[in-house]
Amino acid sequence: MESNIFSATGRRKASVARARITPGKGTFTVNNRPISEYLTRETLVNHAQQPLFAVEMHGDLDIVCSARGGGLSGQAGAIRLAISRALCLLNADLRSPLRKAGLLVRDARCVERKKYGQPKARKRFQYSKR
Repeated sequence: MESNIFSATGRRKASVARARITPGKGTFTVNNRPISEYLTRETLVNHAQQPLFAVEMHGDLDIVCSARGGGLSGQAGAIRLAISRALCLLNADLRSPLRKAGLLVRDARCVERKKYGQPKARKRFQYSKR
């Protein structure tokens, strides 16, 4: 029994996204809303859809995502990674173009913690010699 649903997880900053890909008409929903309505900025929508344009499958797949944690920017990055991983499960030949575009690498950057004796993570209090 072969299933036509391919799912994967992506993470970015404090966000976690799960993407389910099925062959279809090209609908793209995030948390039960259209992607352009959920990710309000056009740059974030383009960022999340980047894997589909990289493999030229933009109108061929139905994508259902659930994203939680963090902000919209982190969620867009998590959705991008989840879609890239799910596309690799859909077709192993897509791995090479996704890898070349840098879409299969998890962006591990996150907020640096605040240190004691300082106002912020790297900012110092003003030094006074006298």
